[in-house]
Amino acid sequence: MTATILDGKAAAAAIKTELAERVAALRERGIVPGIATVLVGADPASQLYVGMKHKQSEAIGMNSIQVELPAESTQEEVEAVIDGLNADPACHGYIVQLPLPKHLDTDAILERIDPAKDADGLHPTNLGRLVLNVNAPITTPLPCTPRGVIELLLRNDYDLKGKEVVVVGRGVTIGRSIGLLLTRREINATVTLTHTGTVDLAKHLRDADVIVAAAGVKHIVRAEDVKPGAAVLDVGVTRETDPESGKSRVFGDVHPDVAEVAGFLSPNPGGVGPMTVALLMTNVVEAAERAAGL
Repeated sequence: MTATILDGKAAAAAIKTELAERVAALRERGIVPGIATVLVGADPASQLYVGMKHKQSEAIGMNSIQVELPAESTQEEVEAVIDGLNADPACHGYIVQLPLPKHLDTDAILERIDPAKDADGLHPTNLGRLVLNVNAPITTPLPCTPRGVIELLLRNDYDLKGKEVVVVGRGVTIGRSIGLLLTRREINATVTLTHTGTVDLAKHLRDADVIVAAAGVKHIVRAEDVKPGAAVLDVGVTRETDPESGKSRVFGDVHPDVAEVAGFLSPNPGGVGPMTVALLMTNVVEAAERAAGL
């Protein structure tokens, strides 16, 4: 058996096409959805990532607001920028690009973001609302990567209802937040959260209908630990320097041999990554629609 590939690039392209139509409808009402990024310092990888987000946002007609601050900026200077974006009606959603320089209080800065403009969907207020909301429609921003994982499966006609989902990794971005979405009644999956400290991780993996690998540990999910036909989504990233070439190589959490056992496989790169950016833009468009009373 060779797994069916869950193509995140194709699904993200479809989402962006849909978003372009929604942005056009807002523009007809005189509203231009505005997405902003705050970048402190000149980290090349962060600059590249932020630039990609703005390029894709502009391509679907959104207003792109880029704020760049020097690495030596003080806590007060960064917080002043946050306050400005919170008050700016042209900005409907924004992110603070991480990591921030070590002298800054990251938690204080992230908590200062207006929850209504939380493009990442990871503000404590929004996560708290998600904890409390099992049944009702959601009217707050959702965590982008977990939402991307679920959307990728649903857009490939994979029914999560009643499925046993094992999540590997306990980070806030994915591991700790994805269960809140998967266990909502509209999805109705059963979730087991595992991590690098889990005893007999392989046993949990072999019982899973769906594996979301997000530990950031190279090839922690192996073919012999995957139930034949399971859906496996590779989200974690490990970077290693090749000792011969000196170049950096990227590895996922899922061993390549898993493709011969799984029924569905989201690769890394090309799987959940493009979905995360698409759902980030979705959060901002939805915020603009809510602000307009739509």
